[in-house]
Amino acid sequence: QVQLVESGGGTVQAGGSLRLSCAASGRSFSSYAMGWFRQAPGKEREFVAAISRSGGITSYRDSVKGRFTISRDNAKNTVNLQMNSLKPEDTAVYYCAADGPVYGVYYLTRNDREYDYWGQGTQVTVSS
Repeated sequence: QVQLVESGGGTVQAGGSLRLSCAASGRSFSSYAMGWFRQAPGKEREFVAAISRSGGITSYRDSVKGRFTISRDNAKNTVNLQMNSLKPEDTAVYYCAADGPVYGVYYLTRNDREYDYWGQGTQVTVSS
């Protein structure tokens, strides 16, 4: 069982930055691939970024490549999403998710249906 708590959301002007953090409970955090998803009002939830157990493999949706960076600290049971050059279209509730336990150290997925645990979400609002 994994419990996830996101923090770091808020309101920022276009071009600004935010850093989201996700704190995970449990002793097996390093056994989980982790992901960030978002959902804007009236839209379906969409993949943002994912990171493998080891942290050595990452994946991003095209619209955030070069602006967002996902990272993890297995010693601290945290996964972060650094968001730079934010745009109004990044406005959404952002969710942290855990997939696993997984056995491949380089495994990750962009499919939200494969994630087993979800946080409560944190609101990110980017004003123009």
